[in-house]
Amino acid sequence: MVIPDAVESGSDLKQCGLRRRNGGLHDSPTEEESSCSEEEVVKESSSDECNGKSDNLNGGDKKEQVSDVPGVEFIYRASFPAHRRNKESPLSSDTIFRQSHAGLFNLCVVVLVAVNSRLIIENLMKYGWLIEFGFWFSLTSLRDWPLFMCCLTLAIFPLAAFFVEKLAQRKYISETVVVLLHIIITTATLLYPVLVILRCDSAFVFGVALMLFACIVWLKLVSYAHTNYDLRAISKSTEKGEAVTITLNIDDTYDVSFKSLVYFTVAPTLCYQPSYPRTPSIRKGWLLRQIVKLIIFTGVMGFIIEQYINPIVQNSQHPLKGNLLYAIERILKLSVPNLYVWFCMFYCFFHLWLNILAELLRFGDREFYKDWWNAKNVGDYWRLWNMPVHKWMIRHLYFPCIRNGIPKGVALLIAFLVSALFHELCIAIPCHIFKWWAFIGIMFQVPVVLITNLVQNKFQNSMVGNMTFWFTFCILGQPMCVLLYYHDLMNREGKVR
Repeated sequence: MVIPDAVESGSDLKQCGLRRRNGGLHDSPTEEESSCSEEEVVKESSSDECNGKSDNLNGGDKKEQVSDVPGVEFIYRASFPAHRRNKESPLSSDTIFRQSHAGLFNLCVVVLVAVNSRLIIENLMKYGWLIEFGFWFSLTSLRDWPLFMCCLTLAIFPLAAFFVEKLAQRKYISETVVVLLHIIITTATLLYPVLVILRCDSAFVFGVALMLFACIVWLKLVSYAHTNYDLRAISKSTEKGEAVTITLNIDDTYDVSFKSLVYFTVAPTLCYQPSYPRTPSIRKGWLLRQIVKLIIFTGVMGFIIEQYINPIVQNSQHPLKGNLLYAIERILKLSVPNLYVWFCMFYCFFHLWLNILAELLRFGDREFYKDWWNAKNVGDYWRLWNMPVHKWMIRHLYFPCIRNGIPKGVALLIAFLVSALFHELCIAIPCHIFKWWAFIGIMFQVPVVLITNLVQNKFQNSMVGNMTFWFTFCILGQPMCVLLYYHDLMNREGKVR
């Protein structure tokens, strides 16, 4: 028998043992109360006497007052209408997105855990323990120490940029000399670690970490120089009495402060400004939980790479040289563990690490990413997934190009070109492999953006656009590049791990 949302069975009433007597309760039900259990009884009159709650009937029907049965507010009689209005099934197209799917989500989590647990056991039984820590880092080997020292000495370049800005503030050097010195400093910021990595056969991850750190320092120095250049221009215009159009409430005070530079250097942002929004305090308990999560998910990411991705790559042929069907099979097999690694990397870096850094520095603006997983096309993904780089691109590259008369399409192409060069640097240099796969992959995003935009405009459906994005992202994009680079890295100079 189907009972409405607000109806309770008579057994519930039995358990409550409800009976009015001098405003109190008896421990055991009477015969009259037990007879009520044969009917379907809805909520009792006094919420604090039994369950502590009182609800309306399903659909908002008016409460019925029944006076002939003491202690009971509603009775669901045989003559009570069971069907009172038009209703849709929960999974119909009109109501499916208005329903809660928490139970189905829990089922998906349970199935995902069960399936992946079986795969982990099967993988360990087939391959054994494959993790080799020497591939990731080697603290006992002297080959990684030059990279570590290079990482520490990169702090020289922000210090040099500070002295240049101090000289410019005191008007000891001209604007042309300031620009020339900043170009030299930023160029050396990239060339120095590149030369160190190429001369040292260091661990792969150490090389990637150093190149990422060098690229971050380069982006910060460009923002530091560009922002100070703009602040000097505003200051000069103000001194001359010229009107400066500023649409936003910003701090346009030109003051070269070493404290501001130090904070900017370690802050989780790539865009320099004299001051940032700050939080009132550091949440120590929250911070500790994020650090524990970071350690756990970093270990999960390394486990997936060593236990799943390495065997797939080692048992594969070059995707552009072997059998086409075999290459497609390898890419599809690689897509799932690659997706797991991608999610772990994103969660570890953009959520955990950047929030940990922001908490330590009390950095207030923590919009490090947006809901890129809901992207309707590839263009939305690039605008949403990496907000620090996106803000840097539009602030220091895209809009400066627009202000100088460059068409929007060309400015967008320049932005992708810069991004492609940095992706190639961060992968090719540590791998000692110059095949330009990363560069081609990023530049290939330009036609993919146009194609996914056409699909989105044609179907006018966000689900179609989102599915197209996930297909190109998970199947055609990253697994192909990972297979190319990882295969070349493992088989470089005839070496196979």
